[in-house]
Amino acid sequence: MFMRVDKLQAELPAPKRKDPNAAAALQELLGGKYGEMSTLGNYMFQSFNFRSKSKLRPFYSLVAAITAEELGHVELVSNGVAMLANGPDNDGDAKDGGDISKAPFEDMKDIRLAAAFLSNGGGVTPVNSNGASWNNDFITTTGNVVVDLLHNFHLECGARLHKLRVYETLTDPTGREVCGYLLVRGSVHAHAYALALKKITGVEIEKFLPTPNINLDKIPECQKYLQEGSHRRLYTFSPGDYTEMAGIWGNGEMALPGDPPGELSVVEGMPEGGKIHQLTGVPSAFTPDYAPQEMFEIAEKLTKKAR
Repeated sequence: MFMRVDKLQAELPAPKRKDPNAAAALQELLGGKYGEMSTLGNYMFQSFNFRSKSKLRPFYSLVAAITAEELGHVELVSNGVAMLANGPDNDGDAKDGGDISKAPFEDMKDIRLAAAFLSNGGGVTPVNSNGASWNNDFITTTGNVVVDLLHNFHLECGARLHKLRVYETLTDPTGREVCGYLLVRGSVHAHAYALALKKITGVEIEKFLPTPNINLDKIPECQKYLQEGSHRRLYTFSPGDYTEMAGIWGNGEMALPGDPPGELSVVEGMPEGGKIHQLTGVPSAFTPDYAPQEMFEIAEKLTKKAR
């Protein structure tokens, strides 16, 4: 089962301006072929379908724990996309939508993904940067442990390439922070799958890393995560399960040569994380409605009753 915590895995800075085209670029890291929906879908269904779990516990635990982290990555990218589409944080909702006869959103017809506004009110869905839907064809779950782990290694390297390219398109701190965090965590996952394959086959696949061949110290937004040792940690995302993956991620295994040195470790639980920014309503776009005051009053009364 999964437990949900009302935080993001990383603290995101508020966007400096509303930039729906930047949001569209960041969508690639959600619904693209190598996006977070793909990493989540692959690892989740592999973990569901994993054979001989009790006899292959370190390998199952690795895939299962990373699955839980990927669910949080879907949440992180989704929040980043919505934040860029909606703009800087502000103090509160307008009283009502005002006069909508003057085409208040005329510029939305010219943005790259008009459906993000017209259908989703500035929200996010599992599509790529061109609006094509993510789909089941991006999932590989063969039941063969080596084939699946090798596919996962490829997937993480492809995801790293796409994160770097998306990063190069963005200037707003929100999108760049999403990329910086995911570049560090994705490198952890690629390294983990490489070590798992080495344990089974003896092949030192980690020598392929980093792919693409650029160290994370070249990315300013990666630095704080490297300094705190995030590149050396795998989280269980569980209060007591999945610790067996320490047989793969640990036992004297060290950080990759281009990263700050240190021994790899498994951490029970999850990272501290950061707040979820409030997406302020836009009544003229009918979010949460044209005149939401009564709705707010009802919710306030229900909240008081719940205390």
